[in-house]
Amino acid sequence: MSEATPVRVDGRTLKLTNLDKVLYPGHGFTKGEVIDYYARIAPVLLPHLANRALTLKRYPNGVDGTSFFEKNVSRHAPDWVRTVRLETPGSSRGAEHADYAVVEDTATLVWAANLAALELHIPQWTVGPRGARHDPDLLVFDLDPGAPATVVECCRVAELLREALAEDGLTAYAKTSGSKGLQLYVPISPVDAERPREYAHELAERLAGEHPRQIVSKMVRALRGGKVLIDWSQNNTAKTTIAPYSLRARENPTVSTPVTWAEVQGCASPQDLVFTAPEVLDRVAEHGDLLADLRSEDRASLPRRS
Repeated sequence: MSEATPVRVDGRTLKLTNLDKVLYPGHGFTKGEVIDYYARIAPVLLPHLANRALTLKRYPNGVDGTSFFEKNVSRHAPDWVRTVRLETPGSSRGAEHADYAVVEDTATLVWAANLAALELHIPQWTVGPRGARHDPDLLVFDLDPGAPATVVECCRVAELLREALAEDGLTAYAKTSGSKGLQLYVPISPVDAERPREYAHELAERLAGEHPRQIVSKMVRALRGGKVLIDWSQNNTAKTTIAPYSLRARENPTVSTPVTWAEVQGCASPQDLVFTAPEVLDRVAEHGDLLADLRSEDRASLPRRS
């Protein structure tokens, strides 16, 4: 076992381990570089994690090794890591509840990164200061291309989706999935838990009907060849989506990256919207947080049920 390296973060002492271990063999990206990325991206990442129950996806032996999702905070976690106990109906392990981490400071983010938690997944709802679960305040559409479609086709569908949302008075913001797709986020006034899923489903089905050669809304893989699935089901309150600025466990250390609508409209090749951790740090230094408005208190309401 490698010797632990003590560091001070936000006045907390953490012991970091295996800093030279390569977690992205195709790129030579080490665990130390993963931790460094998360520490440096923290100013724009943390506001998107604040008050959201975090699910970690850990890769202790790198992206080519075994991975696992972790909701329950390890019993070895420092006592200063904030946790919330939430019910977990339908848990594959039969657990009635889990103690989720809520990451709100750089020290906790570095702690998670030291666990080789490459991917950070969050729900579309928040928790209160005493752990009460609030209604969803984000609407999300996950655009997933079926080969040979790519993120280029996702961008064309994103433009259609943006227009449809605008007709309902809703403003959409885009980010890459960090993998092969694109995601749209819409800040909304908190609403009962089922309404975002219902609305997203209705809109996805409508667009699939209007553009059958480009779009599918059904989760049937056989229907998706050369088309883009508008995955509306991510609005199920039991599901999570990759957080903005989270790394992804791919061959290279790609990041789920906020992008401008000009970049979406100009995308002509899949490589146009691929960003690695160092590139994202440069983008943030130049542009700041392109998703900052997701946290605005000026939120639109979803249309009422028809």
